[in-house]
Formats: sequence, structure tokens, C-alpha cells
Amino acid sequence: MQLDSNDFELFGLPQQFQQDRAKIDAKWRRLQAEVHPDRFASEGGAAQRIAMQWSVRVNEAYGRLKDPLTRAAYLCELRGAPISAHDNTAMPPSFLMQQMTWREALDDADNVQAVIALDAQMSAERARRMQSLALLLDENSDEHGAAQEVRALMFIERFSNDVQQRLDALQT
Repeated sequence: MQLDSNDFELFGLPQQFQQDRAKIDAKWRRLQAEVHPDRFASEGGAAQRIAMQWSVRVNEAYGRLKDPLTRAAYLCELRGAPISAHDNTAMPPSFLMQQMTWREALDDADNVQAVIALDAQMSAERARRMQSLALLLDENSDEHGAAQEVRALMFIERFSNDVQQRLDALQT
């Protein structure tokens, strides 16, 4: 293992979007067992500091690999198409219109059933875009198209949180 390996190399996984979460979890547990600082307690402070660096590195990689959206963003970055969500908010006009429609629907939703219906729409859109990511990254090698999908999914995730907050407010 090398500290400068990418996350996929570190975990011994193919550099692709579709991954088996159970394999990621199992590899994380194995790697942590190998590098955990407590394992090096008898070897002194320097060995423990190195082990701590490794432990942090393994945890950071695990965080990126276990979440499909974060993994997709990481793949885009590795392939030369960083997401740059803070300074690249350009989206197709159709998606911007869809955002406005969803926001209006949430503003108008005054009962639990309406919010649940909107939440179901968001879940379906999320699933559709995740499938699109798999095609763009794993089959078409279209990291720029995938980066745009990731930005759309980032909005959907934030908006889904707003939907959940409205649902919680209506149920209390």
C-alpha cells in the first residue's frame, strides 16, 4: 500500500462506479485491522503516528467509496472532470425548470400526502440519475456528462432533505 494510491487502488477495487458495498465494507475492516494505531502500541510513537496517517487515509478513502454520489464525483475528478460544485453551477435549462417546478410543488404542499408524493418523485429521479451515472462512467467513459449528473444529484439530495424537513414538520 502507498499513501499516494488512489482510493480504488488502496482498496483493490476496479476503478468504476458500480461497486459492491459489502466488498467495500469488508475491505475497509481488513485495512483498518492492518493499520490501526493500537496495533503498533508496542513499537513506539513514530510507528503509531505512521499508523494514524494510514488509518486516516483508509477512512477518507472509505468515505469516498462507500457513498455512490461521492464515488461518482471522485471518479469524475480522477478522470479529469472535477465537479467544482461551488463555482460550476451551470445546468441545462430543462433541469433548471424542473428545479423550479419541484420547489413550487414543495411550497404548495400543505399535507402529508402531497409531500410523500413529491418525495416519491425525488426517489425515482435519484434512481434514474444513478443508473445514468453507471452508464456514463462505466460504459460510455463520459466523465463530463457524469459530472453534470453528479451536480444534478447534489441538488436532488439537498432538495430531498428539504422535502424530509417539510414532511417532519407536517407530522409533528
